[in-house]
Amino acid sequence: MEFSKRLYELRKKAGLSQEGLSELLGVTRQAVQKWEAGTSRPDWENLSAIAQYFQVSLDWLMIGEEHTTPQPTPSSTTIIHHYHHPKPYEYKSKRTVFGIPLVHIHVGRHKLCVAKGIFAIGNVAVGCFALGGFSFGIFSLGGIAFGLLLVLGGLSCGGIALGALSIGLIALGGCAIGILAFGGSTLGVYAVGGAAYGSQIAIGGAASAPVAIGTIGRLSGECTMAFGTDPAVVQRAIQQTLPHTPLWIQNLLLLFI
Repeated sequence: MEFSKRLYELRKKAGLSQEGLSELLGVTRQAVQKWEAGTSRPDWENLSAIAQYFQVSLDWLMIGEEHTTPQPTPSSTTIIHHYHHPKPYEYKSKRTVFGIPLVHIHVGRHKLCVAKGIFAIGNVAVGCFALGGFSFGIFSLGGIAFGLLLVLGGLSCGGIALGALSIGLIALGGCAIGILAFGGSTLGVYAVGGAAYGSQIAIGGAASAPVAIGTIGRLSGECTMAFGTDPAVVQRAIQQTLPHTPLWIQNLLLLFI
């Protein structure tokens, strides 16, 4: 009888599934499946753990000799788990700029890895161009991202911020806060969104600002106008109510009405 069949019978007699055995050994279920199919064999470390768990000798397990009747595992038996965690990957370029690596990549699954470089990629990334779970840079992309110019992330804060929650000079997101804010719920000097609140101009389904443009009955402000109002009329109203509004902002906001 081959090793694959002996392993299968031992597992069945113990009432274990392939997944259950894989969890005990700290390997994948696919590894156990390959052992039982005879397409691969475990290493010595796992062979030893299998023999100890099922209370059989390594000789019998490998070649079928010195057979010891398998016994159910006592509750007091200590099981040794062999977990193999991949090592973090790190690359740091030899070329530097002002002593900072041009490229630094540092990522890992079971360790918080920090990357610092002009181009930085890591669990935590700090650089001019940063990509990571947490990222800080001039241009930043990550789950939580902070930056000076362009920032993209679930939570983003920067010059131009795009994310589920974004805070910036120009902010776009589900919830956006900025000088120019665009999104589902927005708060800004100039705000455009489903619910928009602006200190100067607000455009949205529900809008509140000195100049508010949106759905009739859901507007609040000194000057309110409904969607569909002639853009020329809207622009005159803005110029009369808020004469210091930059022309480029006026033209941009008129695109949303």
